[in-house]
Amino acid sequence: MNICLFLAITIACSLATIAQAAEQRPNFIVILGEAQGWSSSSVQMDDAVPGSKSELAYTPNLEKLAAGGMRFADFYAASPRCTPTRAALFTGRSPAALHMTFVGEGKGGRESSFSETGSKLVPANASAELPESEVTIASLLKRAGYATAHFGKWHVGRTSPAKHGFDESDGATNNGGPDNVESPNPKEAFGMTERGMDFMARQVRAGKPFYLQISHYAGRGVLGARPETYAAVRQRAKNERDGRLAESAAVTEDMDATIGMLLAKLDELGIADRTYVIYTSDHGAQGRNANEPLSNGKGTVWEGGIRVPLIVRGPGIKAGTCAHTMATTVDLFPTIAGIARITEPLPKNLEGGSLAPVLGGTPNATVKRPREELVVHFPHYDKDEQGPASAVLLRNYKLIHVYETGALHLFDLANDLAEQHDLSKTRAQETTALDQRLTEYLKAVNAQMTAVNPSFDPAKAQPFQERRGGKGKRPDSPQ
Repeated sequence: MNICLFLAITIACSLATIAQAAEQRPNFIVILGEAQGWSSSSVQMDDAVPGSKSELAYTPNLEKLAAGGMRFADFYAASPRCTPTRAALFTGRSPAALHMTFVGEGKGGRESSFSETGSKLVPANASAELPESEVTIASLLKRAGYATAHFGKWHVGRTSPAKHGFDESDGATNNGGPDNVESPNPKEAFGMTERGMDFMARQVRAGKPFYLQISHYAGRGVLGARPETYAAVRQRAKNERDGRLAESAAVTEDMDATIGMLLAKLDELGIADRTYVIYTSDHGAQGRNANEPLSNGKGTVWEGGIRVPLIVRGPGIKAGTCAHTMATTVDLFPTIAGIARITEPLPKNLEGGSLAPVLGGTPNATVKRPREELVVHFPHYDKDEQGPASAVLLRNYKLIHVYETGALHLFDLANDLAEQHDLSKTRAQETTALDQRLTEYLKAVNAQMTAVNPSFDPAKAQPFQERRGGKGKRPDSPQ
């Protein structure tokens, strides 16, 4: 069956509860956190894992959002880096298929840590520009009569967001924000929120449904948060680890304050009952111990780098629920399109599946996608001493394929969330099957791969230099 027709039937059948709950076309607010890991907020993301929340950061507004909606315990960013995940969110396609597997800033995917003579592989030469030919969720909704806006970090190239369907934006910003400064926060965190609230108010007055995306910037040291916020976090710090995480926790708390502003504005405008608020993140927090109980963080395909929060509140969603359905960034495009009751055919190359069955009352429903497995393809040198790698997830199993050595790591996430017990030797059948699925997927989307480096000189090989966010916990010996 044609995938577009299949998705349309699935969405039509599963949206009954949600569609009936919204008499008018619903609004959407998508809030994208920067480096906000699975356990970065005070929301317990998994009702079965007490450690899936921060004991340092205090985020009452995210708690309010979660109490009024649904948390996804098993949600994955499309990449452990920001540019690829943002592109996936806009398009519903994976970074592997888009050939956007690394960060922008004009680097073209050639990492600063790659050495012509000291690295065994040449990393994939990833694109840093989202092609104008790609259908974005904004362009789709705009053609359906929605007003669209993107405020905050863009970071998918230098082409204006207007070329990708956004009526209003801050422009093609990167990490430095509109003013191109070292630390855009806290100014931009609150500035983009104010612009978003003004946008919402104008659309309500005009009687027009809207799609608003608020994309936050990373914190840059102590100056990345309000002084009073940082002081309060430092006062709560109980140990050395808390002290190291105080800066990022303060940025998280400022972001939470802006979410409170948005929620209050929805109440003031009288549209909270017909607005979906979606909160997620581009990748895990930076730091080898910043995502506990998960292993590692940003720039790696370990759980700490790619498992992130997803909270959705809106009409027809039962309050205070926790879903255990595996989902990913590319699922948000078809989910929003379905809830908005878009009649235009969805792109044929869409990779995500609608989360409507889950949001509509079946928290453990299976998401129907073109492929059953989830793949995170990261053929680059970055924060992990193992180098370029890909991960494939299917049900409770996760396989990591390391390209420098060809090593395969298999984990049973249902029993080993911290990825400490490598089962690749004892469960060879599952290991082989998952690796085959990974290979088939990468070929199917024509993914860009690493290549053998002809200039590699073992005598000049550079040992992995541990960075903040570099080494993480390593699995034990195969069992």
